[in-house]
Amino acid sequence: MKNLLITILTIAVFLSFPLKELNGSQAESGFDPGRLELGNSRQVLVVLAQERGMSRAEAYAWEINAGGKWESSFGPLKAVIGRKGLAPAGDKREGDGRTPSGIFPLGFAFGYGPSAPTRLPYRRAESDSIWVDDASSPNYNRWTTRGATRASSFEFMKRKDGQYRFGVVIEYNMNPVISGRGSAIFLHVWRGPDKPTAGCVALSEPDVLKILGWLDPALNPVVFLGASCR
Repeated sequence: MKNLLITILTIAVFLSFPLKELNGSQAESGFDPGRLELGNSRQVLVVLAQERGMSRAEAYAWEINAGGKWESSFGPLKAVIGRKGLAPAGDKREGDGRTPSGIFPLGFAFGYGPSAPTRLPYRRAESDSIWVDDASSPNYNRWTTRGATRASSFEFMKRKDGQYRFGVVIEYNMNPVISGRGSAIFLHVWRGPDKPTAGCVALSEPDVLKILGWLDPALNPVVFLGASCR
């Protein structure tokens, strides 16, 4: 826990600048992903809320180039997060409407079709595919099928509104899973630029597809979820 707090504080220092300084034409503005504790990741998707309590955000893609230096791949992209903004590190709870802060691996992609335009591992959502949000269930914060669990609370992964037509699992609270600390945190298609999520990160479908096409599992991609200093 101490190391986690140190990491978050370090991140906060390096992200204390306006969002406008992060566009592609200003990639050398002082933001240096190499100074963050990203382990062996060579791709990072930076998602910055305009303020901690706000749901509007912007996303930026960074990757280590052939010369071994971080460079901007694209961004900013308009995004939305939880309806109650960001939860401070360690404070996210099930059903609180907040997006967790921190650095998390990006796992498998998912969607409604037989495949998606991505190099990530892909899982197709079927009519009985669910993600469990029942904190008392042994299947908590896991993808499973309706007939394979006794969980009393879950969401269908093949939604009628199309928000999960394309998505990526943000591996928050997954290794290990801690009961009640939050579940089903994804990057997915938004309902609109002014429609917050229950805790996920959402963008327009073209932008989700752009991110899917960029992500490379060989580069151990991660996402950073934080707040900008305005």
